[in-house]
Amino acid sequence: MRRERTAMLSLWVLLAMGVAALLTPLVPVQPPRRIDTTDAFAGPTLRLPETPLYPPDADPAEREAVLEAGFGRLGPLSDALLRLRVAVFGTWQLPSLCGTDLLGRDLFSRLLWGARISLAVGVVATMVSLVVGVTYGAVAGYFGGRVDNAMMRVVDILYSIPFIFVVIFLITILNAETIKQTLQDRFGVDRMLVFFLVVGAVYWLTMARVVRGQVLALRGEAFVEAARSLGAGQTRIIFRHIVPNLMGVVIVYLTLTIPRVMLFEAFLSFLGLGVEPPDVSWGLLANEGIRAITPVQIYWWLVVFPGAALGITLVALNFLGDGLRDALDPRMR
Repeated sequence: MRRERTAMLSLWVLLAMGVAALLTPLVPVQPPRRIDTTDAFAGPTLRLPETPLYPPDADPAEREAVLEAGFGRLGPLSDALLRLRVAVFGTWQLPSLCGTDLLGRDLFSRLLWGARISLAVGVVATMVSLVVGVTYGAVAGYFGGRVDNAMMRVVDILYSIPFIFVVIFLITILNAETIKQTLQDRFGVDRMLVFFLVVGAVYWLTMARVVRGQVLALRGEAFVEAARSLGAGQTRIIFRHIVPNLMGVVIVYLTLTIPRVMLFEAFLSFLGLGVEPPDVSWGLLANEGIRAITPVQIYWWLVVFPGAALGITLVALNFLGDGLRDALDPRMR
């Protein structure tokens, strides 16, 4: 794949985005939740912010309260990175490189924090479709016959259901306060985790069909017969011998599924059914930008920067998928 310059450039772009999203609490950006209406709809600037990260004379308790109000409740890793950022940079912050929104919140900071959710939903939901789709398709393709027919008819039935309406219905139910509170208190499950699982459950059907077709072609190969003659069980043959031989196709399909999942999340957030404020994602930022545009004034930075972040990521993933397909396909050598 190193001969494919476009694919390698896409890989480095995606790695840079992943590292930036992971280390966002360490970057000295302005708090993404801090509201300053006096600075609303300010364009991109290199002027340092006048409001400090927290009051210089604040005691430790007040400092913690200000940081929590500006960044929200963070996990252990993010909290440790934020404390390291404060120890290294103090109250110094980057300027509003991408402008501010209608509440005066720094758009550059919200882009970095939104990348964490947008990339996470793409990876987590795709992993869900990977586990379910590979397992289901491998079992159906290996056993064949009536088992294969029955399992594939289930897939055909599920394909006939308009999943966009199912997902919207489920997300609408999850948005109810009583449902969210019950999930949090009784099962300890966050709504965002359920959202990731629901989105991932939509995309396993195509994965199952792709894997099933590959397994049908591989189950009659000599190495499968050799493993069976040596006494290997059916589960071992499927997951130890067959599945590793089709991972090239699976990896390529994954790189092409992640952008679809991210675009679907952006679409749901654009409709107000995905990520909820004060959390932020690229789709939610684009939605806020569209609502802020009026015939009188066009605040272009509210749409251009979130759209560019999402577009660059999707294009990079598609180019990486094409490069991997060419690199892993023996007929292309």
